[in-house]
Amino acid sequence: MPRFIKTIAKPEGAPPGTLVLVGEQRTGPVRIRLIDYDASHLEERELATIADAFPLRDLPTVTWINIDGIHDIDLIQRMGRHFGIHALTLEDIVNTGHRPKFEDFDTYVYLVFKMLSYDPATMHIRSEQISLIVGPHYVISFQEAVGDMFDPVRTRIHQEKGRLRQRGCGYLAYALLDAVVDHYFTVLEAIGEKIEALEGDITDEPGSDTLRAIHRLKREMIFFRKQVWPMREIVSSLIRSESDLVSMSNEAYLADVYDHTVQVLDTVESFRDVLSSMLDLYMSTISNRMNEVMKVLTIIATIFIPITFVAGIYGMNFKFMPELEWKWGYVAVWGVIAVIALAMVAYFRRKKWL
Repeated sequence: MPRFIKTIAKPEGAPPGTLVLVGEQRTGPVRIRLIDYDASHLEERELATIADAFPLRDLPTVTWINIDGIHDIDLIQRMGRHFGIHALTLEDIVNTGHRPKFEDFDTYVYLVFKMLSYDPATMHIRSEQISLIVGPHYVISFQEAVGDMFDPVRTRIHQEKGRLRQRGCGYLAYALLDAVVDHYFTVLEAIGEKIEALEGDITDEPGSDTLRAIHRLKREMIFFRKQVWPMREIVSSLIRSESDLVSMSNEAYLADVYDHTVQVLDTVESFRDVLSSMLDLYMSTISNRMNEVMKVLTIIATIFIPITFVAGIYGMNFKFMPELEWKWGYVAVWGVIAVIALAMVAYFRRKKWL
């Protein structure tokens, strides 16, 4: 449940713009990675402090500052003061429970969305908040921890003839957004493989573990949809935005991201339907197995009813019962019992009850 409902840790009564980390508490140094480029120039290095990036703010090149770690409040404040970032935006950056959204300010565009990954061992979808600030000549990305799926974007930047080197900050923001959306398909592919394995378990050997796995995946798909659904609004807002920071030349690429987002959501809905069907199939399979067991037990009990009747008569041991003194009486009773049992089994098979 904590993944669905985030506890707001902001002190009660604190004024707007108060920077308080909401989410997983982390320690350790924050990693700052800088990539500065244009069509003919490329520089990539790690920075010791955020102040080392300040001289690049007004250069005509594209400057991408990637910050891994948002627990250093002082660093966030210093960066915000230098780049002119609104205090409410800084507050949103350190609040990891935010719904994905898009905001258009006078001097920058702010995006917040979720980067998802799947752990097949625990069948849990892990979510990490990504914040993007897109300015005239810079893009600042904030992540909760080290590690992302932006390496393909970095590789494209290193290609001197690539489209990324020819375009501005708006296209870089699109590329980062597209990389996150494309990774959603990787997560869905892993979940799809797990669903296929569960389908085999249901038909072969369903058990309580199978039922728990189905319920777990159903919860994960609800969580997935909750994280991805607002992405349609974000991309749609970017396409309709009149900001100069989001160039009209990127509209076709953003439309492609929108199509991918819709495709992801359609797949999520399909998986939810499949999991619901699997739950019905599981209950039907268990019910059928129970019916088979009850049928066998009922047939056995039915066969023993006349046998018990015969045994009950000859178990009364009255002194003047006709067969008590007969030499072959015991064998005859067993013969009668065997004939009754065989006749009933033959009748059941004829009726296709066995």
